[in-house]
Amino acid sequence: MKSPITRIALLLLSGLCAAACCLPQRSAETSETPVAGFITDLAAFEQFIATAPQPAQFLARYPDVTLVLPGSIATKELRTNRSRYFAVLDGAGRITGGRFQ
Repeated sequence: MKSPITRIALLLLSGLCAAACCLPQRSAETSETPVAGFITDLAAFEQFIATAPQPAQFLARYPDVTLVLPGSIATKELRTNRSRYFAVLDGAGRITGGRFQ
């Protein structure tokens, strides 16, 4: 027969294993750190857009860039610092392309 200490240790160990299995998994898209400022690395930005992110993912990754979605009202001044992105969405609402303006 097992001692009470062994039973408690096994119970704690199984509880820790069960808890570790239930932790939320982070995907590669959400584990990226936010990019401060405007878009300077256009190649990295294009790679990110190629993943077809949701608008919330875009805003989390590039918090300083104004995201203009179809149907949104925006002024038409010309910005040359890549600080405002007019997105093109697919049927599922994911960003598939767009332009800086």
